[in-house]
Amino acid sequence: MIDKSPHGGSRILTAARAVSFAEATSFLLLLIATGIKYGADHPQGVKILGPIHGTLFLAYCALIGYLAFVGRWPRRRTVLALIASVLPVAPFFVERHWLRGDAGTPGSASAPTSPGARPVSRPTARRS
Repeated sequence: MIDKSPHGGSRILTAARAVSFAEATSFLLLLIATGIKYGADHPQGVKILGPIHGTLFLAYCALIGYLAFVGRWPRRRTVLALIASVLPVAPFFVERHWLRGDAGTPGSASAPTSPGARPVSRPTARRS
């Protein structure tokens, strides 16, 4: 994969997609382990999955913050992506709709532009 930005945007985007998927999956597994802990009195699953999910949660929030800053995401999108981290399956949505392809990386066609920015026009050839 070729880096599309000077900051390694495609690598960061790939990492964000992987962490988003892993965070959502670990959250679901942690919910199941919590049910087993209280239903069958087996706390081992929560002891193992709790720290794993906590680490993935922090990595997800850091990557979303970085992508929002570098990609100049709108504030609403950034807040929704961060709120998604506390909902069991919402990071799957973030991964599928906001982290696919080069969305949000600087210089991409789908990256939001700053307010007041004008689109760059290409020079046209003059016909005689």
